[in-house]
Amino acid sequence: MEHNDILEQEQQAVEQLIAIHPLTADNAVFCRTGGGFVSLTYTSPDGEVKQYPRVAVHRCFPFSDPDHYVSIREPEAGGKEIGLVEDLAALPPHTQELLNEQLALRYFVPRIEKIRSIREEYGYSYWEVTTDHGACRFTVRMGGGSVYSVGGSRYMINDIDGNRFEIPDLYRLTAREIRELDPFI
Repeated sequence: MEHNDILEQEQQAVEQLIAIHPLTADNAVFCRTGGGFVSLTYTSPDGEVKQYPRVAVHRCFPFSDPDHYVSIREPEAGGKEIGLVEDLAALPPHTQELLNEQLALRYFVPRIEKIRSIREEYGYSYWEVTTDHGACRFTVRMGGGSVYSVGGSRYMINDIDGNRFEIPDLYRLTAREIRELDPFI
């Protein structure tokens, strides 16, 4: 085999590896599996039909654009991407519902509705809040960028266990709650 042939094969392999495969209503059929997961039947542009008995669903921009650019990946093998859903709204309603269920499981982020108290001690802050899922307590490291803006008046909080909490709109909180948050924002 000549040197140029090897280079051409390597280049084709790299292009195939990094190619984006759009998943649309025309070429992808998602179904719920018996175990509550999602399977995919994908028809490539050259007509090849591939079956994926289980797929993982990831948002490329989970905070800034959650309904666009949803990556569909193999759950094993390093999470190799199968394809990309550019806009969830372009899929049939039952497929949107199915993928949104999977996304809700992966990106469980309770929304903080009320801050009852934040207490600081020894480099940590101890939060007592009410979320859309009920009362909650968690601990945050001080000064570590654990509270950050994700656009406008929307904030995310990462606790020491890696859980995320969202404040959808800072200005919906009371003046007292905003004062308690002031050292963090």
